[in-house]
Amino acid sequence: MPPRHTAAPGNSLGADEHDEHDEHDEHDDHTTTTGTAGTTGTDETGDRNMTMRRTAAAAVTAATALALLATWGGAPGAGAATPAAAPNTARTAAAAGECRTLAPGASAVAEKAVAAACEQIGVWYTWGGGHGPQPGPTYGQVDPSDPDSAHDPERLGFDCSGLVRYAYHRAAGGDPLPGNAYHQFHAPQAQQRFTAAQGTAPLLPGDLLAWGSGGSIHHIAIYLGAGKMVEARESGTRIMVSDVRLGGDYAGAVRIAPQATAPGTFSTWGTDVWTHKEPSTTSERVHKFPGPTTVRIACQKHAEPVTAEGYTNDAWSYLPEYGAWITNIYIKGPAWLDGVDTCP
Repeated sequence: MPPRHTAAPGNSLGADEHDEHDEHDEHDDHTTTTGTAGTTGTDETGDRNMTMRRTAAAAVTAATALALLATWGGAPGAGAATPAAAPNTARTAAAAGECRTLAPGASAVAEKAVAAACEQIGVWYTWGGGHGPQPGPTYGQVDPSDPDSAHDPERLGFDCSGLVRYAYHRAAGGDPLPGNAYHQFHAPQAQQRFTAAQGTAPLLPGDLLAWGSGGSIHHIAIYLGAGKMVEARESGTRIMVSDVRLGGDYAGAVRIAPQATAPGTFSTWGTDVWTHKEPSTTSERVHKFPGPTTVRIACQKHAEPVTAEGYTNDAWSYLPEYGAWITNIYIKGPAWLDGVDTCP
């Protein structure tokens, strides 16, 4: 339900179209095939083949035994034996493209988000997928700028931000990261931010990697560790593990802590709601919220009265992550928000 405000007839605020575009890079699916060859020949040849098979079987048995000894740390009483050094499992998994947490240090919520995203490996990327009323896969839409999206309405799946939304829904409950890649990168649940220049060195599994420029974010993915990420990349592909792409318009990363709601956190309501550079509808537009979005409010003030959606209110709230103002009409809550300071 919308918040309670002073009712008055009025018109809704203007809106322009907003699309979320994911990064388009080439992806090759390489497959290796193997064949078997039979042998025929005289009894002597058969004997030689039998000997070779027995030798190979003995070698396999010996290798298996050594592997088990290495796994268990040696058989009881075999204190003199020195087991082989264990491989770097994270590095091995990363090289194999395995989707799981590949480095230590992540929070329990972040590890659960990684696991939830990895469960979707092989699911279709579909433009607009994952943005239904509840987190989860949905059928996509045709992206007018991408011919590869022609079949997206037939494919059940996620786009980049739909996958992130679903992963953190599974990890933390509720719907902590709604909206598109831009909203997720600027989410009030951000615990820490990392610049593009810092690369992957300070990152932990579950951190969100983003791409964009000029204040726009068009793609987002989940870091696994060891220079790998899981992403819903582009139309015509499926959710995959990829190498982190630090070049181009890589914009940095953010660490999410949805279990701790930041002070001053509220939700918008309505569709295609614009924010403004000043607390006035005639000032420059800054950003449009296509649907309900979690935001952090730094302060509020009385300014230009606005009539919209059948309400009139002169209170405006400042959103520090966006550097913009929004009329309190579109903030869920009373006309003057409780617990929010008055702006100077």
